[in-house]
Amino acid sequence: MKIKTYKLHNKNGMEITVTNVGCAIMKLIIPSKNGAKDIVFGFDQAEDYTRPHPHFGVVAGRVANRIGGGKFTLGGKEYQLETNDGANHLHGGTSGFDKKIWDVMESPEENGGGKIVFVYDSPDGDANYPGNLTATVTYTLTDANILRMDYHAATDTQTICNLTNHSYFNLSGYDAPSILDHELEINADKLTAVDEGLIPTGGFVEVAGTPFDFRMAKTIGKDIEAAGEVNKTGGYDHNFVLNGKGRAASIISPKTGIRMTVFTDSPGIQLYTSNMIEGGGIVSGKGASYRKHSGFCLETQLFPNAVNIPHFQSCVVTKDAPQQFYTEFAFEW
Repeated sequence: MKIKTYKLHNKNGMEITVTNVGCAIMKLIIPSKNGAKDIVFGFDQAEDYTRPHPHFGVVAGRVANRIGGGKFTLGGKEYQLETNDGANHLHGGTSGFDKKIWDVMESPEENGGGKIVFVYDSPDGDANYPGNLTATVTYTLTDANILRMDYHAATDTQTICNLTNHSYFNLSGYDAPSILDHELEINADKLTAVDEGLIPTGGFVEVAGTPFDFRMAKTIGKDIEAAGEVNKTGGYDHNFVLNGKGRAASIISPKTGIRMTVFTDSPGIQLYTSNMIEGGGIVSGKGASYRKHSGFCLETQLFPNAVNIPHFQSCVVTKDAPQQFYTEFAFEW
């Protein structure tokens, strides 16, 4: 299948470049008081997304985030997935949806530049997941400066799924050195409690009085060192339990005045502050060397390890119950 790139644009100067390799967002250009800024990590060439990288801009799946021990039971049968994050499974494994070349069912050339529809048919046994799964991801850019992502998953039997976009943002520009001055607010009173491998245990932790309290806007840098000590993560890498559907988070760069507000009907959002990126090699692109704490991810999702914790919202997809979620990134400048 041929690797391709596509551009979406609106009347206000926003422009997005995407590729059918992993549905990756390669560029996201936003006007600002300091001129137009590309605000996402990535590469210049679509082919670069086929090589190992820290999930820049891609759709992670079949199951994004972590599954404890890479194991789960479905329909009375136990499945063992690849353990590519210590003893655990992460983001669908090393041959996950981020490495697949997706079909393009509707492209900007056909609809005027504001929408693209990607489809991937994942066969039974793909990365050792059971069941055939058809995943559909639609990106829509509106003249209200909203990038909307619609995720749909359907199967002919039963399987598990949890799709998210894994873009790394820096609202000061992809090549800016830090996101520690960004002011972030998250509409969440709790986190999912995790073990030493960052696998949710089924419990919850109140954010009040902790470094994870973003109920009122504060800079990412204010408590990041303390947050990194809690689970030895080196920063934020935690799932926040959202207070209902709708507005989930808002973040602004004081340097550019670009604000991004996140809306979703997913129950959780993972804040990740590029803790494991040290620059050079596979984390260089578009003339920049991406580094620790120079980008952030806000991954809307079902809770990690949901397949193994019955009281979490289920990630099981059946023939009669397909899965559908949306995320919107709304921009102001």
